[in-house]
Formats: sequence, structure tokens, C-alpha cells
Amino acid sequence: MIQKIRIGSRESQLAVTQAEIVKHMIEEAYPKAEVSIVTMKTTGDKILDRNLDQIGGKGLFVKELDQALLAGKIDLSVHSLKDMPMALPENLPILAFTKREDPRDVLVYRSGESVIPENGLIGTSSKRRMLQLKKLYPVCRFQGIRGNVQTRIKKLEMEGLDATVLAAAGLARLGMSGTAGRFFSVEEMIPAAGQGILAVQGRAGEFGELHAVLNDECSEIMALAERAFVKKLDGGCSSPIAAHAHVIAEEVVLRGLYYRESDEMYFVEECRGKKEFAQEIGECLAKKMKEKYGE
Repeated sequence: MIQKIRIGSRESQLAVTQAEIVKHMIEEAYPKAEVSIVTMKTTGDKILDRNLDQIGGKGLFVKELDQALLAGKIDLSVHSLKDMPMALPENLPILAFTKREDPRDVLVYRSGESVIPENGLIGTSSKRRMLQLKKLYPVCRFQGIRGNVQTRIKKLEMEGLDATVLAAAGLARLGMSGTAGRFFSVEEMIPAAGQGILAVQGRAGEFGELHAVLNDECSEIMALAERAFVKKLDGGCSSPIAAHAHVIAEEVVLRGLYYRESDEMYFVEECRGKKEFAQEIGECLAKKMKEKYGE
């Protein structure tokens, strides 16, 4: 019987809200357990004046939490799956994938605006988003922007931006869905792999019983397919690679975006197959697209 669990989280309001979602799920299953949240600031949260690819990638959002897990200071950590590196330490596996929130990206306009003006300025540091936005808004300009949800929305006014792009899942969890000006379909803008899913990470061999409490089977299938696609293409935080999967009955359908750096072209294809082969489907689509469109 689980008696005590310390959940590690980044300090942002969204990160704590996400940790609380997992905390409540554990408390419902183990009402006598003492479950607490331990917050800490990660390197990725401290350095906001440079793009992630300039300072070490997505691993900077999990580094301190990984260290706390290994040191026994916390028992679990909760992350947005899209922020986790593709290569994870064997001794710190993902124990569960929570039920997926809305995976779409949304456009948030500056206060008082409902459209982006011609030659407007969109704030985003994501190459994946920028690449697809250029097709939707071909005459717009782009400016890098980093920080948590609230910080980026404030920067719309402070930096004279007309709009920024955020994950619908984060806004929903913060009760801020009303700030969204436009929801992009997953066909218009393919999300980051794992977007909308929370990953619960822990030490190998410990708290395995939480899988039954926290894990959503469909989310796990989608996550395996999407992350396999990106990993096969060696996609890191700076790569515009994107992937979105959904489950239909006994099949998983995966849509992937492959970017060719030499001419800045990108290509989109789909693959489907039995859901028990989700990882293989992701790898197969990546291999096919690399061979077809690669340098």
C-alpha cells in the first residue's frame, strides 16, 4: 500500500496545475496516502533570452527533476510529454501517460484584436509552429518569444506583437481557453509529439502499481507512435518535425511532418496500422519519408 509520494514539478502555474491533476488521481486511488508536490526551477525556466537549441534543448526542462529523482528527494515527476527529450535514462522511465487533453495549437491575439493585420508580427520560438504558420499567414513576420503561458500573453502588449501560438491543452488546464482567438486543426498545424499528454516519470522498479491508476491506453499508443517517428528522424527541440496520432477502433493513424533543411521544404504523410504496433508504425513512417524526401 502506498503511504507517501512526493511529486516533483516545475514552478510555473501550469506545471503545478498539471502535477495537481496527477496528485488528485493518486489520492482518489489511495485516500490514505500522503501526497505532496515539490516545486523547483529548471535551467530551461531560468534562461529565457535564448532559444532552446542554443542552450541545450528540452533536457533543460527535466534536468533538475531527474537529479531530484535520482537523489531520492522526490518519488515522481510530472511533465508535459512534448517537453521531454526523446532519449530517456533507462533508470528513469515514464511510468504512465495520462488521458490526452486537446492536442491542438491555438492563436492568441493581442488584446482588442481579432485578426492578424497584413504584415503582422507573430511571436513564437518554435520552428515547427513557424514553418506551418508561414503557409497559413504568408505575409506575416515572426519574432522569438519564450516564457510561461502568462508571460507570453503579457509580451503581446509589451513587445508589440499581434499574436502568439500556445497549446490548447495548457490554456484548458489553466481555465484560460477563452483567450484563444483561433484553434488550428491538427491538419492545419500538426502538433508537437505528445502535445496534450502528461508523462509521469519515476525510478525504475518503483511505484509500478501507479500505471493502472494513471495510465490511459489510447494516450500511450499515440505517444509511442509520435515519439518513435520523431526519434527515428533524430528530432530534437530545435527540429520542426511534428507528429500527431489518433486511435480508431483497433488501429492507430499517424500523421507526420518531415522537414528538409536544404531547401526549407516540408512534407506531410500518414500511416496507419494495428494499435499494438504503434511504435513500429512511427518508425516505418519516418523511414519512408526520410528515404522519399531526404537530402
